[in-house]
Amino acid sequence: MTNTTNSQTKHAAQADRLESATKGSHALSSLARKVTLVTMACVAVGTTGCWGVGTNYNLGFLGFPIPVSPYYQHKAEEEFWKKERYDKVPILGPTTSGGAPVALDPPSDDEVMHALESARPVQGGIPLLYEKQRNDVRIIKEKIADYVDPPRFYPLIGPAQLHHAHYKCTIYFEEKTTIGYPVPHTLHDQEAVEVVYIDHNHFHMVGDVEPYTTPAL
Repeated sequence: MTNTTNSQTKHAAQADRLESATKGSHALSSLARKVTLVTMACVAVGTTGCWGVGTNYNLGFLGFPIPVSPYYQHKAEEEFWKKERYDKVPILGPTTSGGAPVALDPPSDDEVMHALESARPVQGGIPLLYEKQRNDVRIIKEKIADYVDPPRFYPLIGPAQLHHAHYKCTIYFEEKTTIGYPVPHTLHDQEAVEVVYIDHNHFHMVGDVEPYTTPAL
């Protein structure tokens, strides 16, 4: 009976050790899986369009990412659009004889709205907290100046004349402002008016100039 009891005790101890080893291996494998999943999640988040992993804005030690508003993307694209289309001074050919040159390119509605947005912005609000809307827009364009400077030499251009064209643009519109905090209320201005001035200055080459060539300096 004593030998049988000792044998059973040894078998029970071996079974306990085997069970403990199995549980330990399962725990290690579970921990390894969790670490792998966390690493993959960090890599996935780090390759998205969010700020905060490694550089830029973040929250705390772990660098919790902060989503970027599409407003900033639109703002960058809008700045490039204005620089490409409206911030350059064109160089035209010589003026023709027989009368004073007249500017024939008034500002487009798109250019006027960009100028209005710079003077009185409505973009970039916070939904349900502070928003602005602009409706029923009417634009009146008036040329207030149109004259040409005497010929002179301009670096990188050569002999040229600067043609000045100034426009006064009056915009009539309805502006609705919605405020949600701390006191929710709405302001509706049905007769909002804003005046913007736009310059369409450009150069005219002087003399017998070959088109699309750079003058020798």
